[in-house]
Amino acid sequence: MVDNIEGKIFELVGAFTGFGLKELSLTAETDIDADLKLDDSEAEELMEIYFNQCRVKKLNFDINTYYPQKPLSLNPFKKKPPVAVPAFTIGMLIESAKAGRWLYD
Repeated sequence: MVDNIEGKIFELVGAFTGFGLKELSLTAETDIDADLKLDDSEAEELMEIYFNQCRVKKLNFDINTYYPQKPLSLNPFKKKPPVAVPAFTIGMLIESAKAGRWLYD
């Protein structure tokens, strides 16, 4: 891993998604859910590695904030409105790593 925080996080996310940084252009605005298409279990595993390797205090981090559980409907004609979720970006990981603790609810 590289020495600087940003590089370390970009490298971690790039390796975790199966793409090298050359094939995938990662930025601070890259959304882990919307852009990288990681599902909740993949994102949760990424975050556990992130908290351990970057020595970030987990505090109030909850994967369900960014991947809320969708209620199951047995009626195929009854559509549930989409659930709004907050952004979950690489920039959030970088800023939290700089602070040493998860900064977001």
